[in-house]
Amino acid sequence: MTAHHIRYNVDSDGIATLTIDRAEKRNAMTYAMLGAFIQKVAEAGADDKVRVLIVTGSGGAFCAGTDLADLATVPGETRGVRGQAHESGVWWPLVSCPKPVIGAIDGVAVGMGAEFTSQCDVRIITDRARFAWNFAHRGLVPDTGAGSWLLPRLIGPHRALRLLYSGDFLHAAEAKEIGYANEVVAPEVLAETALAEARRYLASSPFSIRHMKSLVWRGLERDVAEHMAAHVETLTACFRSADHKEGVAAFLERRPANFVGR
Repeated sequence: MTAHHIRYNVDSDGIATLTIDRAEKRNAMTYAMLGAFIQKVAEAGADDKVRVLIVTGSGGAFCAGTDLADLATVPGETRGVRGQAHESGVWWPLVSCPKPVIGAIDGVAVGMGAEFTSQCDVRIITDRARFAWNFAHRGLVPDTGAGSWLLPRLIGPHRALRLLYSGDFLHAAEAKEIGYANEVVAPEVLAETALAEARRYLASSPFSIRHMKSLVWRGLERDVAEHMAAHVETLTACFRSADHKEGVAAFLERRPANFVGR
């Protein structure tokens, strides 16, 4: 139950798809699978050929969370503590990935699965998608820290706390209504809708996107002065970049831009 349950491929457009593929267990994660998942996300982030990452699950589910049978093999005092607090790539791999990350979510996303959906930049879900942060039912807090930090910023603290306290499911229609989901589609068109969304980003500068993602996510933890200092530094780098030069030239010459990502 290791790497062969984490499928990864990159198409000719540079769109990578990472699939959690353990349908018989609703894609519940073992520790070995989690390690493979984190490794593949890091691989996508480091690969210049990858422009966008889509994360999805197989068999009508996204991820049912941690496999509790596998969890039981680990001593209680060390469970879940898979890195130091500062190792964001271990806890929040999808936020740390410098590429746009689209969650293509069908069926259940529970526990760790729900946490990973919060880490996506964009969420496209099916009408049968359901999210539950059920950690209180297991005597835990949200295991990646996303449910206690990202989720309140995405949907507001009052909604987040209600979900965290109860462990109840957030269903597709409400997820769309409160802004947690960007789009709700039928299960049979989820993959093509996610690909169409990914292709929308291919006309944009990878250099710009990488820095915009960093500014947005890091901006959630900075005050305005810190954010503006980072903004000015980043904007200066953009003006000096090859992608900015190409973007202006492409506009003036009325042709598609050929960005190089630097």
